[in-house]
Amino acid sequence: MIDEIIKDADTRMNKSIEALKLDLAKIRTGRAHPSLLDHVTVEYYGSQVPLSQVANINVQDSRTLTLTPWEKPMVQEIEKAIMNSDLGLNPSTAGEVIRIPLPPLTEERRKDLIKVVRAEGEQTKVALRNIRRDANTTFKDLLKEKEISEDDQRKAEDRVQKIIDAHVKQIDELLADKEKELMEI
Repeated sequence: MIDEIIKDADTRMNKSIEALKLDLAKIRTGRAHPSLLDHVTVEYYGSQVPLSQVANINVQDSRTLTLTPWEKPMVQEIEKAIMNSDLGLNPSTAGEVIRIPLPPLTEERRKDLIKVVRAEGEQTKVALRNIRRDANTTFKDLLKEKEISEDDQRKAEDRVQKIIDAHVKQIDELLADKEKELMEI
């Protein structure tokens, strides 16, 4: 029973870290990457769909993305969606091809992005602490119901703490890598 609770907590912590990795991938560095547009949605026949479902996204060079919509009428919709996104990008259209030049990051913008990265990391750490609290509460409930002993409870809480320590270390490494990537010119 204790092993199941610990395994569940570990699984939930791993999912939190995977979510952090996805969030960090969306934060723009100086290089063009198709994942920058992952969270941009476009109005398509009355519903919001991800940009990747209405256009082909390619990297033209290190500072330019190109989009080729599957349907010609989508060009204006895609341009509007990119301009309205929080990315600060200005697409330019040449016929059916949309080019998105990525401006170089200023020092001030890099520092702002590092603050965003650290905030994402802190949110993930809070999520891990909540998972630990849930597991520890379950252990205390089992102790009250006399299904486990106090020693078992302490050992289980220590195991959960070791797992969370390993995950926090992993988060710190991810954040350090992203900060280093952001500060590269």
